[in-house]
Amino acid sequence: MSAPNSARNSTPNSAPAAPYFALGAMDFGTRLDREASTRLLDRFVERGGRWIDTANCYSFWLDPSGTGGQSETVIGEWLAARPGVRDRVLISTKVRQQPTVPGKWPESAEGLSAPAVRRAVRESLRRLRTDRIDLYWAHAEDREVPLEETVAAFGEVVSDGLALRLGASNHTAWRVERGRAIARGTGVAGWTALQLRYSYVQPRPGAVLPEAGHLHATPESLDYVRSEPELDLWVYSSLLWGSYTRPDRPLPEHYDHPGTARRLAVLGEVAAETGATANQVVLAWLTGGDPAVVPIVGVSRTEQLDEAFDAMELRLDAEQRRRLDEAA
Repeated sequence: MSAPNSARNSTPNSAPAAPYFALGAMDFGTRLDREASTRLLDRFVERGGRWIDTANCYSFWLDPSGTGGQSETVIGEWLAARPGVRDRVLISTKVRQQPTVPGKWPESAEGLSAPAVRRAVRESLRRLRTDRIDLYWAHAEDREVPLEETVAAFGEVVSDGLALRLGASNHTAWRVERGRAIARGTGVAGWTALQLRYSYVQPRPGAVLPEAGHLHATPESLDYVRSEPELDLWVYSSLLWGSYTRPDRPLPEHYDHPGTARRLAVLGEVAAETGATANQVVLAWLTGGDPAVVPIVGVSRTEQLDEAFDAMELRLDAEQRRRLDEAA
């Protein structure tokens, strides 16, 4: 397993970092009950997993109270019941999207003002039953708040010892760069990670994603991460809700274009050659690419979790990767 804070390959003079994924905990405490969530968390640690990704708003759309927080609460109860486990895992959580008025979203979303960030980080720590967050994300942009205010508030979270690192999720590359420049200019901690939606199969060019708030990785954002050694890339919806392997989960309409068929054909060929599942080939392609990424993998069964761990051992050869890259 790679160093906790590394999501990219090491420098040329050192060995490459081992690939890894983050466990997506969005459904914990809602779609997955406490028992099922605990079973997955236990198996994740048993297999050597480190990063657990959640958010303070998960999952308000399934919460009768309409505000969320169940995922952080379940993780916190799990940590409290297992002394010593907190030192073996790293917690990633987010602020921005939690409704402040039950049932009223997005109009009552907390946003990224300084008071909202200060309040949210302490509430997350309380639910998670921990004294620090290893990676704290701005869940989405908030253009109603000056970027300088948001950057200063996130820097304060680090200077107060409440978080170790900072990231920006669903932000355009130019906003991330501007925020990082503000942080450098004011001497506060800045964003060192970017989180976007990304997988092997791509949406139709120009398609608007129907999922509110999702921002897809673009060639520009990939190039930005590639050129910034301090910036890690995490990606969500990395397995497209099971669409690569489950006939009952067809790809959404905005993936319906000729490039999808070509990519799926090559994906099937490489899976057959390697004896791996299509999901495993996708995860190997993501973690071993340039830039290398950290896929966030959501699972509901331990078998799916084991499939993801086994994918970290899969190495695509140069010819297989070339074919996968060039299919479009």
